[in-house]
Amino acid sequence: MPRRKIGILLFNEVEVMDFAGPFEVFSITENAAATGKAFEVYTIARKKELISTRNGLKIQPDYDFHDAPQFDILIIPGGYGAEEIEIHNQETIDWIKRSFTQVQIMASVCTGAFLLAEAGLLDGRQATTHWMDIDRLEEEYSKVRVIRDVKFVDAFPIITSGGISAGINMSFYIVKKLLGIEIAKITAKRMEYDIDLGN
Repeated sequence: MPRRKIGILLFNEVEVMDFAGPFEVFSITENAAATGKAFEVYTIARKKELISTRNGLKIQPDYDFHDAPQFDILIIPGGYGAEEIEIHNQETIDWIKRSFTQVQIMASVCTGAFLLAEAGLLDGRQATTHWMDIDRLEEEYSKVRVIRDVKFVDAFPIITSGGISAGINMSFYIVKKLLGIEIAKITAKRMEYDIDLGN
């Protein structure tokens, strides 16, 4: 089975766990019978420059908007950089819109949902975000059907998750959706992570 390509968007002031949690889950997931990695995971940013995350961790993205390959799954993380900076950057919003037409799944973590909402991709769909920002999402994007008190919402082909660590739960859910419950359990055991694959 060919590896699915996963892209994770980066930007200044991105929340570390929002992208690092999904990166870890997908990076260590193997196909059945441990026949090899199930995913290739890459990072993308508007420019191929060093990213300064929330609280100062520095990350070098693999690709920029111009040289990124076509992805099967795109993860949009959150943090201050999403809800207050990138939400006002039309280049980022346009790239997300274009990418949506090319991916199998587009997923957000935390306030990454605001970038999807700004792109109009959550109109008429159920979605969630960090509990501290869920009122804002509901007030500013009235076409979004906001769901509270859940780790993630599957409105396929868009999946949104709550704050920070909820992105890990969502990533395991995607693994289960694509590869089955046993692969998800094996991956979670490797990470020593207790998963709830319901919601």
